[in-house]
Amino acid sequence: QVQLVESGGGLVQPGGSLRLTCAASGNIFISNTMGWYRQAPGKQRELVASTTRGGSTNYAASVRGRFTISVDNAKNTVNLQMNNLKPDDTAVYYCNAVPLWKARRWGQGTQVTVSS
Repeated sequence: QVQLVESGGGLVQPGGSLRLTCAASGNIFISNTMGWYRQAPGKQRELVASTTRGGSTNYAASVRGRFTISVDNAKNTVNLQMNNLKPDDTAVYYCNAVPLWKARRWGQGTQVTVSS
């Protein structure tokens, strides 16, 4: 069973940046499309960014222009660069396959807190 490990979260002020990294015990592309999801307290998990093996990316409207998803093939990771962070970005961030029905066992996620 593949293990997904997310890292890079933390506490940042509004307008700040963070870079999240997702590593896998096997090939990071457990599906043709990988994505970053987030779940805020009391809210459903939502997909914020995705990338295909071929490099096609897609973003939720709420993060478009601020977040960038990328793949590091040498390190076998999927990364999420988050700029101009807002308090509404506060959530636990997870990586997994897209669409959701292809998701494997969820990792522990990484907490992102945007607060002054």
